Amino acid sequence: MYSFEPTEDQQIVITAAKKLAEKFRTGMREADDAREPAADWPAAGMELCLLPASIPEQYGGFGEPSTITWALASEELAFGDLAAALVVAAPNLTALPILYGGTEEQKTELLAAYCDESYVPGSAALMETGIDFNPYALKTVAVLKDGCYVLNGVKCNVPYAAESEWVLVYAALDGATQGFLVKQGTPGFTVKEREENVGLCAFPMYSVELKDCAIPASQRLGGEQGCDFPFLLNASRVALAAMAVGVARASLEYSIDYAKQRKVFGEALAQRQSLAFKFAEFATDIDAARMLVWQAAWELDNGKDATESAYLAKNFAGDVALSAADRAVQVLGGYGYTRDFPAELWLRNARGFAIMEGIAII
Repeated sequence: MYSFEPTEDQQIVITAAKKLAEKFRTGMREADDAREPAADWPAAGMELCLLPASIPEQYGGFGEPSTITWALASEELAFGDLAAALVVAAPNLTALPILYGGTEEQKTELLAAYCDESYVPGSAALMETGIDFNPYALKTVAVLKDGCYVLNGVKCNVPYAAESEWVLVYAALDGATQGFLVKQGTPGFTVKEREENVGLCAFPMYSVELKDCAIPASQRLGGEQGCDFPFLLNASRVALAAMAVGVARASLEYSIDYAKQRKVFGEALAQRQSLAFKFAEFATDIDAARMLVWQAAWELDNGKDATESAYLAKNFAGDVALSAADRAVQVLGGYGYTRDFPAELWLRNARGFAIMEGIAII
């Protein structure tokens, strides 16, 4: 079983991520209002070197992947700002699936670009519109024809679709979900307008249409063998769960600090027993969610089936984040509903955990 004590290297990552989170917190409101990532977020994220440290030297990096290390960092980054954490992790959307399930040729050709000092965004198109979305039963389909895969379908919530050279499109191939690497500019691949979502305003996401989009068979993730999609989905769910813990923690800590300072009828709000009990419940839930994240991450790192634990972690952590953010708005009273305080931003961002899949991976 895993240890609750971070290794020396992991502690260095946690400390660096905490400092970066403080920077994200100071700029999150401006970025949210502008509906664009802060200019310094990508470079600041690259300074952590988490992705190059996850890619072996033979492909341009200098380490090995560790889901637990990524989970620890993701929580801290999302504690600063969820949109910023997603920007930092965006290169993973293409690079890590290639690392985990790509062919030797795909790894050799594409991974080195994500190990340079400059920020190279990644993109993955998994989600589809409709209340019946099921990652294991996609409406976007791929058909093998004359040595090419022909893709047809519509995707939504596709991060950095307009900015990335490669978009990893997930589609149903003979009834099974598989990944396909589509290069920007491929005929039949159209990036639609930037989405106007309630939350995550600083994180660019787009709708994408694929209409008779033909790509070489060599651009199927994993080649003829294909990829292990359940593993990739589990890694994505652990990423979102870890970030949800960070958002929940931010909401709770801000609420407690405010309640200690806010005086009502001569006493601090935090002295009200009913409120103190609620804070204790949320603290317990956040710790429980973190344990679920760590369990799922450990299972992924040790080659075990993490399907159940990753699903539970994402669902529970997402619920805790939404509840904690909603409670923060309530604790702040009328102030919580204004844009002068961060509680409403956390509430809008936390709403996305329940409805979004595939926008992060670790």
